[in-house]
Amino acid sequence: MNKNGPQTPKDVSIEEITELLVQYVQAQDLPEFYRTVKDLHPYDLTLVYKKFPEQETKRFLLLFKPDVLANMAESLKLHEQIRLFEQLGPERTLEVMQQMNKSDLIRFMHDLPAKRREQLLSNMHLDHSAIIRSVLNYPPETAGRIMTDRYRTLLAHETAKEAIRESQGTPPIPLTRYLYVTDEEGKLVGVVSHQSLLQANDSTRVEELMTRRVIYATVDMDQEEAAQLLQRYEFIALPVVDENYRLCGVIQMDDVIDIIMHEASEDLAKMGGGGKDIDFDTKPLVAVRRRLPWLILLLLIGLISGSIVDFFEDTLNQVVALAFFMPMIAGMTGNTGTQSLAVVVRGLIGRKLDKSTVLALIGREIKVGTMIGLVCGVMITVIAYFWQGDWLLGAIIGVSLFFTLVIGTLTGTCIPLLLSRFKVDPAVASGPLITTLNDILSLFIYFGIATRFLDALM
Repeated sequence: MNKNGPQTPKDVSIEEITELLVQYVQAQDLPEFYRTVKDLHPYDLTLVYKKFPEQETKRFLLLFKPDVLANMAESLKLHEQIRLFEQLGPERTLEVMQQMNKSDLIRFMHDLPAKRREQLLSNMHLDHSAIIRSVLNYPPETAGRIMTDRYRTLLAHETAKEAIRESQGTPPIPLTRYLYVTDEEGKLVGVVSHQSLLQANDSTRVEELMTRRVIYATVDMDQEEAAQLLQRYEFIALPVVDENYRLCGVIQMDDVIDIIMHEASEDLAKMGGGGKDIDFDTKPLVAVRRRLPWLILLLLIGLISGSIVDFFEDTLNQVVALAFFMPMIAGMTGNTGTQSLAVVVRGLIGRKLDKSTVLALIGREIKVGTMIGLVCGVMITVIAYFWQGDWLLGAIIGVSLFFTLVIGTLTGTCIPLLLSRFKVDPAVASGPLITTLNDILSLFIYFGIATRFLDALM
């Protein structure tokens, strides 16, 4: 407490709130405990749980209803969820799981060992477990895996009055601006807005009000492509249909935000050559096991750079000044290749490229590489002249930089496109890999041109 009265959660840090709650739990002061936690956001409550002393955690968890614990579980990582459920025990675990958002629960179930997953599903309510089993049948990272069953449908032959009454029924489901219209067989035939229903005459049929052209995802569509549809059309929900056009579920924007964040961090990790699923909580040995293979591969490829320098040893011995510009040539080529890689990987998210688009992209990158090469080539020519006092040496370095930047740009563009063509994640064409390949190409071009004009340099 402070001089001005009791502190509210917004006045204090998570550490201070945790300390207060520990005191209330130990003193069994439930009124003060609930007064403190009632204003906490679920995410903040999760932070408190993580900081709570181990010996008091079970008593802390017993004070919350299943729906609160479900919100908490949804904010935790897999190993933290497992620990939470172990502390809750089998019966309360099932109660909490049945309150969790199905997309979060499905992600948790997917990562569990099959035996443990089956054990949990067999103890759930039949209707709840049946939905989860059906969703788990879809391939990972598809629209079918992330869709929810929390939506309402209308029948095309219903009147506006019947549709309004039905859309306001129970159980409570988050309202969107639109409702999906199906036929008697459950096939998606249209979409209608709440506003249209409210403004229509009571006897007007839904089929007269609905829009028949519906933007939808299929159950086997890649989740990134589905996310891009939601972004492109600025929807807050997207219907998902099966091969028979039957409505199976709805993807909501909050789930898509999670996907975008997950995919972006995963691609960033791959482009850094570190592998996915490495974060602040990853154990050192696990991080080493995931990162070391990349580094060993790049180490072996990097030896080729050394062999190129060895091959042109005579050239380097005769014109020692060439060594001064080696790091710049290799570094600039790697940088421009990594820039192109980032552009292509970002553009490939959720997009299928045709031949004309690929050719246009390569053509644009050639122009970009040429203009960058010209500017940088002229600059380094002038700098090399004033530094070394030799126009020919400056020209050789400038021409070498020009060609290596153009080739580096093409490498960063074409490698991810080729990987995408062969159904390999283009993010694996990581920055370190592109940089290493460009080091080899740039040194070969640099020393090749210098060797060609060696007599004139002497």
